[in-house]
Amino acid sequence: MRVSGLTVRHRRTTALDGVDLDFGLGVHGLLGPNGAGKTSLVRVLATVAEPTAGRVELLGNDLRGHRERGAVRRELGYLPQDFGYYPGFTVREFVAYVAWLKELPGAGTDAAVERAVARVGLADRIDAKVKTLSGGMIRRVGIAQAIVNDPRLLLLDEPTAGLDPEQRVEFRALLRELGRTATVIVSTHLVEDVAAACTEVTLLEAGQVAYRGTPGSLAALGADGHESDGNAVERGYITALRGHRTATGAGR
Repeated sequence: MRVSGLTVRHRRTTALDGVDLDFGLGVHGLLGPNGAGKTSLVRVLATVAEPTAGRVELLGNDLRGHRERGAVRRELGYLPQDFGYYPGFTVREFVAYVAWLKELPGAGTDAAVERAVARVGLADRIDAKVKTLSGGMIRRVGIAQAIVNDPRLLLLDEPTAGLDPEQRVEFRALLRELGRTATVIVSTHLVEDVAAACTEVTLLEAGQVAYRGTPGSLAALGADGHESDGNAVERGYITALRGHRTATGAGR
């Protein structure tokens, strides 16, 4: 998948400014401060927002066509920061509803739902109403609905919000598993999640690509930096961000 010259404007604010990126199989982390453009990029890739300018190609489809957008939606999974759900539904009913929206074959829906729910560790709560679950459990329901169709493209915006440390470790393992056969893009503020699960890192700043590389190369950048706090990847994040700001004159 590829975006070329991607620009997104919200009234007078430019969220993305001529971004060029491509993503292959694996787990790709999107990092950046608040307002960097991460959510705007994910929303465009999820086909829920249209770019102001530029070209988007997903799974061999140019998103300028209505039919192409429909084809992509059946093949992707998406978890926004705040996802809507029906609190009166059980977990099974809600994930099955999303499977129906994705046009999964009816004969395989039950098994797909049970597998998705089990993968996020909620098999014992599959028939509980969503409104009875904790915030972390609801977040895991969101992940389950995103993966129920075994998507070729999986987009996750702050997926570990509300998860406890043990659940985050389990989620990272799930990400690595999913990344073997799909393109997974994870937008997060948690640098440690990127370091543990991602094969590639993209750092956005003020709507531009400030850095791109592997978690290892970002850690190496941190090892060469002057920051003393945090781990090497966190120091690399700060070093890359400051380097981009210096190069572009941002903040002057």
